[in-house]
Amino acid sequence: MRKTSPSPASPSSGGLLPGGGEAAADTAVRVPTRVIAYADPEPRADTRPLAVEMPVNVIYGSVPYAVMMTTPADLVDFAYGFSLTEGIVRSADEIRGAAVEPGDGGLRLLVDLAPGRLREHLARKRAISGRTGCGVCGIDDLADIPKAESKPDAGVTVRLAAVERALAALFDRQILNRETRAVHAAAWADLDGQVLAVREDVGRHNALDKLIGALLRAGTRPETGFLVITSRCSFEMVEKAASLGAAVLVAISAPTSLAVERARLHGLTLAAIARSDTVTVFTGPERLVTAPPAPSP
Repeated sequence: MRKTSPSPASPSSGGLLPGGGEAAADTAVRVPTRVIAYADPEPRADTRPLAVEMPVNVIYGSVPYAVMMTTPADLVDFAYGFSLTEGIVRSADEIRGAAVEPGDGGLRLLVDLAPGRLREHLARKRAISGRTGCGVCGIDDLADIPKAESKPDAGVTVRLAAVERALAALFDRQILNRETRAVHAAAWADLDGQVLAVREDVGRHNALDKLIGALLRAGTRPETGFLVITSRCSFEMVEKAASLGAAVLVAISAPTSLAVERARLHGLTLAAIARSDTVTVFTGPERLVTAPPAPSP
């Protein structure tokens, strides 16, 4: 299997962290359209960029695991993040490499696990297909609902000014969404609110998995920043953040009730309905402060 290594960020990766290491396919295509104004029904010929959506078959050790509908960028990042949030690996060093190759009607994402991890993965019964695509579709017992094991650093604090700064910067960093208005973004900001990385995808889960994968590959410590997502914050987005060990998750849209319950369970600060003038804190308000944190003794 061809292995990849971190490469400089490309425009599609939208961040300072390494890009996905591959150029699998275009992320947007232009299609012909006819624009009709209500006041003037005479059609006007035009073209419109659309976000590419493509099936990607995730494969471990030659055994297919799931087919995910994704934007075909930063797929090696996706391999790392997806593997962590699915519970297949616990750390980046349990993945020896990842490669993308053309498949029948899509792409194949070949993930090379360390031998011991691969044996454990193959021995584990997978009860569902494509869990992160729709949450928990296909599980046959409530006890099987995924729950992250990581705990965030209790000492992490984030200034409200940093949250405001990250939100203000994020729009300009969503390169594919500016072009297509059709994709979600997940961003990593440092504790000062500087946006260091953005990953985009037609799937909100995929965008966060790609970002988590980029952080894993770069060796980023979760206590050094916070997550920002542009999508609805359902429970699985909280679970993914908790899998990383993140302490603060900021969402532009509202959370669900289960997302709030899980954030409280994991000790995660969940701030949502984040706007330019206000943010609503649902759990862990003690981490969001108005003044800079006191220096360590």
